[in-house]
Amino acid sequence: MAADDELSAFAYTARRVARHLRWARTEGIGRLVEEDRLNPVDRIGTALAKRRWRRRAARTPGSAMPVYLVGLQRSGTNMLVRGLDSAPEVEVRNENDSTVFHRFQLRPDEVLAATIRRSRHAYVLVKPLCESHRVDELLALPGLAPGRALWVYRDVDDRARSEVAKFGDANLRALRAIADGSIGGRWQGQRLDPATVELVRDHDPQRLDPHTGAALFWYVRNSLYFDLGLSGRADVLLCRYDTLVAEPEAQIRRLCAFLDFPYHPRLHAHIAPRRSHGAPEGVSADRRLPIDARVRTLCDDLTARLAPYAARQGVPAAPDVPVAADAGSDRKAADRG
Repeated sequence: MAADDELSAFAYTARRVARHLRWARTEGIGRLVEEDRLNPVDRIGTALAKRRWRRRAARTPGSAMPVYLVGLQRSGTNMLVRGLDSAPEVEVRNENDSTVFHRFQLRPDEVLAATIRRSRHAYVLVKPLCESHRVDELLALPGLAPGRALWVYRDVDDRARSEVAKFGDANLRALRAIADGSIGGRWQGQRLDPATVELVRDHDPQRLDPHTGAALFWYVRNSLYFDLGLSGRADVLLCRYDTLVAEPEAQIRRLCAFLDFPYHPRLHAHIAPRRSHGAPEGVSADRRLPIDARVRTLCDDLTARLAPYAARQGVPAAPDVPVAADAGSDRKAADRG
């Protein structure tokens, strides 16, 4: 099956429509409307609130703080976007924004930078999930105010369920292309070091089922948090979706402190506190997918390694202070068995 970026405009649109219809059938039309912000009343109300804010408190173009929301698809990033979009001082550029994205991938850096510089808002939130492996480069774009990044991850089982339900075996197909070298320049294979490529090959994606493939892809993409040295950066905050839904007020206050952003209850009003299956205290055995044992070990080890960073309070970075090295980077080989 061809990748999305290899399809004609007609074939790409047809695939998206079919995917949305399948999602609506399996998850319900209400879930689709909520996730894709299809309610016109909500969208118009949000747009009017932002217009009123610009009239009252518009910032000088070029002063907006870029905030990059990154991680892996189906990790709960839309929940954060919805909350931050409720704040009138935030301009949101989601993946379906054709100004800075084409087929969910960023347009050239100069387009992104020019869009951020034009903003009259205090913050510009951009969600380049396909470019999560470039977040260090995005934070270094010249001519912009110092930015921040939020890396979001989710329990591997819940994320794998959601991924396969919406996208089928897409992650597994990407892993197979990485293993056989046919991935080319597609985003799934970018900035992977030789050890990661060898690890993928060693797990033989041809024999894996879609859920195990989604779990291995979870490992590969979330390992970039350490591989890129993000764990040692003060301008990157690691956020765990499962903790966010369990204690939304506390986690949103943590995020606001990191962004130097005024807290307001509306930022989490759409999140009903609940215990997710991947809650920090663990998952019952009957909720765990039958993932290949070797892949399960990789994911469990990475989950344990991420946990202390997701609990750490964020400290905004000073632009003239060098970032610290990742103290755990020397454990990379050990993580990979």
